[in-house]
Amino acid sequence: MRLSTRLALAVGVSVPLLVLATGWLLLRLVADDLRAHQEAQLSARATAVSQNANRYLHAREDDQPVIAEKSRRRLEDSARDMGIRLTGPDDTLSAGPQPAADTRLPARAPHPVTVRSGDETWHVLSRRVYTAGQKAEPNLWIFAPDSAYQEEVSLVRERVVTVTLLAAPSAGAIAWAISARAVLPLRRLQRRTSGLDPRSSTTRLEHTRTRITEVDDLAHTVQTVFARYDQQAGRTNEALATARSFTAAASHELRTPLMSMRTNLDILTAHADLDAVDRAEVLEDLGREHARLLGLVVMLKTLGQGDLIEADSFTPVDLAELVEDAAADLRRAHPDAAVTVRAPAGLLVHGWEQGLRSAVGNLLTNAWTHGCTKDDQARIEMALHPSRDQDRPAAVLTVDDHGPGIPAARREEVFERFRRGPNSPGSGLGLTLVAQQIALHRGRITVRDRPDGRSGARFEVWLPLTDTSVVEDTLPLVRRDWLTAAAGRQDPRTTVVQRTRR
Repeated sequence: MRLSTRLALAVGVSVPLLVLATGWLLLRLVADDLRAHQEAQLSARATAVSQNANRYLHAREDDQPVIAEKSRRRLEDSARDMGIRLTGPDDTLSAGPQPAADTRLPARAPHPVTVRSGDETWHVLSRRVYTAGQKAEPNLWIFAPDSAYQEEVSLVRERVVTVTLLAAPSAGAIAWAISARAVLPLRRLQRRTSGLDPRSSTTRLEHTRTRITEVDDLAHTVQTVFARYDQQAGRTNEALATARSFTAAASHELRTPLMSMRTNLDILTAHADLDAVDRAEVLEDLGREHARLLGLVVMLKTLGQGDLIEADSFTPVDLAELVEDAAADLRRAHPDAAVTVRAPAGLLVHGWEQGLRSAVGNLLTNAWTHGCTKDDQARIEMALHPSRDQDRPAAVLTVDDHGPGIPAARREEVFERFRRGPNSPGSGLGLTLVAQQIALHRGRITVRDRPDGRSGARFEVWLPLTDTSVVEDTLPLVRRDWLTAAAGRQDPRTTVVQRTRR
């Protein structure tokens, strides 16, 4: 059933009910007013009737028949439109309309009361005449029929019923016409949306404001639904692309170390009498390949998580605590590493804790791997301090090593996937993962020489200190294709700087 029809039926039913309710209240008010008016008239007429009745009884008592007859006529004339019943010493005088003689009357009625006689209702008033002032039963009764104002009430009732019968179809027709015109914008919106299918078409709802709140709100809701569908569809496509890229990358990058391990295993199997030195060399090679495989799988998994992370995974993270934990982990794994940390407490960022821990850990691992001094001792200095970046509060993390450093020409390409240096034992994904996490957190990372002029490299990370009470929807603004983008074809400047500004 259409909305206009429902509105017409609702109005067609509610309006007559409202008219009936109003008419019933009007009837009650009219009836009360007419009854009060009739009782007031009855009380006013009772004074004149009482005077004439008093003269009549005096004339009877004084034996003045002529005066008594005149007084009787005046008494009957004064009660022409109402009934009287006067009880004298010898007889009872009745005149005008009145209830049946056997109707039970109240003992006294100084004020008008209602008495029912058969199917009729009467207003009754009593007086004591001739012996006024003496305590005795009233001997004058005055009656007024209730039919006078009942006729007016009946007339009002008929008119209320007539208006109700006319209001039902009229209100329904008018309501249908008005509602049919009122829902025209809604019907236009329905026609525009009925042909939209987000699965087969990229066409979306184009809506011009109608200044009808409900229609505009509904159109905005439909647009929001389509936008969320597109967003989720895009995220699903990203997830599928990431999964396919993860599979392809894992298959491609794992093939070489697996083949090398297979070769070493064949050597050990075919040459059971291999001398101890050669056997130790083969086992050491197996261990290196196994470590490389394990690191590669872990890095690919972390990159995949970074590509699929959602904004609701971001929470307040204490950078000082995170840096201290990363340094402690490196000392446990490599007791010979000398790591110094300067990190004041209280620097909070709104971020993904697991991703930031992985980024800081990989920065330290890279510094330990490539930053040894000439005497093969790994010395790393980490410093964390507050600063400002483009007029926004930021935290700056620096990691300094004592290695050979990174040539200026290669400082941008080190963040590309599977970009490994000569004789590097890593997977080529550590610094890629670092750049990914910094980009996801709207920060930036740069590589430069040590500021003290010594040999080595400095990695400098800037992270915005976002007010956690007003958190922006960070992630959809950043391009996340670290696994799906072709390795070696990324713009290095986009990798380390511009990714944070999209």
